[in-house]
Amino acid sequence: MDVIFDPARQGATAAAEGVIKDGDQKTFMQDVVEASRQVPVLVDFWATWCGPCKTLTPALEKVVNAAGGRVRLVKIDIDKNRQLVAQLTQMGLPLQSVPTVVAFWQGQILDLFQGALPESEVKRFIEGLLKAAGGQMPTADLLAEAEAAVAQGDHAAALELFGALSQQEPENAKALAGVARALLALGEEEQALAILDSAPAKIKDAPEITAARSAIELEVEGRRAREMLSQFEERIAANADDHEARIELAVALNAAGNREGAVDALIEAIRRDRTWNEEAARKQLLKFFEAWGFEEPATKAGRRKLSTLLFR
Repeated sequence: MDVIFDPARQGATAAAEGVIKDGDQKTFMQDVVEASRQVPVLVDFWATWCGPCKTLTPALEKVVNAAGGRVRLVKIDIDKNRQLVAQLTQMGLPLQSVPTVVAFWQGQILDLFQGALPESEVKRFIEGLLKAAGGQMPTADLLAEAEAAVAQGDHAAALELFGALSQQEPENAKALAGVARALLALGEEEQALAILDSAPAKIKDAPEITAARSAIELEVEGRRAREMLSQFEERIAANADDHEARIELAVALNAAGNREGAVDALIEAIRRDRTWNEEAARKQLLKFFEAWGFEEPATKAGRRKLSTLLFR
């Protein structure tokens, strides 16, 4: 039996082909072992009869492509490469079942997993591999995954992803603001503010940082205001020109998730007395817009109402 791991057959450099390829026992040293001295290499051991392989392989290919050349994928059909599989099994790799994905780095086995993981877990596996190898996932990919985690309400995952991106790019305002917002969602307001206070000078006044700070301040103010919601309503009922109470009511409504009501309360305050307390109602409304984001429907609707009022 030929020795697959024969040092005499080792090439000087990694294979020059694309980041994804089909491999076999003849090219294993070049495609995997030697190539892994340049970038991490994943080896997907699969079989035509394996149902889960048909799910996993496309996910692997998608994530590897998204990594922008920082990791490679070699796919090996175990039925066509029994000699290689036998040798690797003797080395302790659990190739009795597929799919099995083995990560190589610097000519050595770094990590592995078995079974058809979902794409999100495949991403985590590759991120861990790149981190161990001193590499990084592309900024755009990390940001997209972090924003997807926020959309799914997984703020712990978002914190981890925004944190990784912030470490890669300390002056990335979106990343640092994302860390702060994730901490806020997890109830860590003081830590969120501390993160923003630590922002590099270059981005400390960036719109993303300012908006995140506004969101934190609104949450703190809103918690206090929610407890006094009925009191503000009573004050307004007794005196429709109690502008301070109307502004506090808007803060409380926003904290309760009623953005439309918050906008309407401030629009009414502006309508009654635009200049009260140095235009406090208008400034509070702009603070809401900043915290919510310019694409938020409540922001767009509120801006229309404000412009109608100011330019009538």
